[in-house]
Amino acid sequence: MAQDTRLDAVLHRLDEGLDAALDRLAAFLRIPSISTDPAHAGDVRAAAAWLRDELAGIGFQAEIRDTPGHPMVIARSQPGGARPLLFYGHYDVQPVDPLSLWDHPPFDPVIEDTPAGRVIRARGASDDKGQLMTFVEAFRAWREVHGELPSDLILLLEGEEESGSPSLRPFLHENADELRASLALICDTELFGGTRPAIVTQLRGLVGEEVVIRGADRDLHSGLFGGLAANPIMVLAQALAALKDGDGRVTLPGFYDGADDLTPELRRDWESLGFDAGAMLGRVGLSHPIGEAGRIPVEMAWNRPTAEINGITGGYTGEGFKTVLPAEARAKVSFRLTGRQDPARIRAAFRDHVRSFLPADCTVEFHEHGGSPASVMDTSDPAFAAARAALGDEWGQEAAFIGSGGSIPIAGDFKTILGMDSMLIGFARDDDRIHSPNEKYDIRSFAKGARSWARILAALR
Repeated sequence: MAQDTRLDAVLHRLDEGLDAALDRLAAFLRIPSISTDPAHAGDVRAAAAWLRDELAGIGFQAEIRDTPGHPMVIARSQPGGARPLLFYGHYDVQPVDPLSLWDHPPFDPVIEDTPAGRVIRARGASDDKGQLMTFVEAFRAWREVHGELPSDLILLLEGEEESGSPSLRPFLHENADELRASLALICDTELFGGTRPAIVTQLRGLVGEEVVIRGADRDLHSGLFGGLAANPIMVLAQALAALKDGDGRVTLPGFYDGADDLTPELRRDWESLGFDAGAMLGRVGLSHPIGEAGRIPVEMAWNRPTAEINGITGGYTGEGFKTVLPAEARAKVSFRLTGRQDPARIRAAFRDHVRSFLPADCTVEFHEHGGSPASVMDTSDPAFAAARAALGDEWGQEAAFIGSGGSIPIAGDFKTILGMDSMLIGFARDDDRIHSPNEKYDIRSFAKGARSWARILAALR
């Protein structure tokens, strides 16, 4: 049987089975698998068991693997394929607070008609249960049509992504020989502009730091001590304000080492995407891009490193007014990294920078909150061209190779621990309200996402 005919039969099965697939997704969404809340530990395990049973039912050898935290689900089809592929997704979800802002109970999924089309609304609908189920449904249709799964598929489904993945790296190290494949496929990203398929080929890395500056052994009266005693908030504010110069460049020594500029080819590709920074900002009540002078907006969003202050606390912040010099000030600061920037060097440079502002009577301590390098994929691998063509066949327009301003550390872990690149393909939209009340996933994204994975499977077999 010709390959196109084999694929057409799978696509037809996906189309005719869409309602049943949505029922399965709804059952999955009803499980409140909130990994950050110990009260939901049983629900997280129930979601893992649900996935194991679904995958076993379509022919995978599937099992739950315990970790010090929440379990992993590992599944594999028969070995022997020319190119082993590892699929990654996560089945845990974010908390639902504030509950009062949900229009429906967050774990009672509903299908709604909206001006943009039908959606399924529930916590986890987009991040990441709906996305994960797109490739599970593609596997299911393949098995139902052809009587067997494609060979050498490995699934790694995590239950701690929304709580920092504390068990993931040790698990990868301990099971590297079992999990190593030629390529990882991750479904946790978006369509470009809400309609165009996209393959993320680079991700920014991340350094997170909390800094605590302490001065006197108690809050001080600002009339008695102001102008005489050190004020930790002032010290912290001066250090943070000095992180950037007037052109928006980060001032830490060596900060831009390894932050590669765009190649001319990639710049042309990205400029042709029509990235609209004004529209993006307009959706959140802003209008004017800021950043490094001389950089185009899409470059600032995807290919330039950043320094951002995420929160500051200290002193009296209650109702009314209290004139004190606080004994302590805290800030949380994050850096997004690009290219070959070294997270350890960035962290050390930031700490040295803060210490340089410290007067004799103040002390400082730092608390590390994660660090991972940027990920840049080797798009010369023929799989990228094959997947790009498959996505173009499904969506009627060429898939874009794009960057992402966010960080997906698992892609870096697959590279450093398992020695393989990742292909990040997702079908979410930027209005899916992930991590927020009333999260949703477009039915079109779900249906065409499953069809897209079927096409990619056929192209990579």
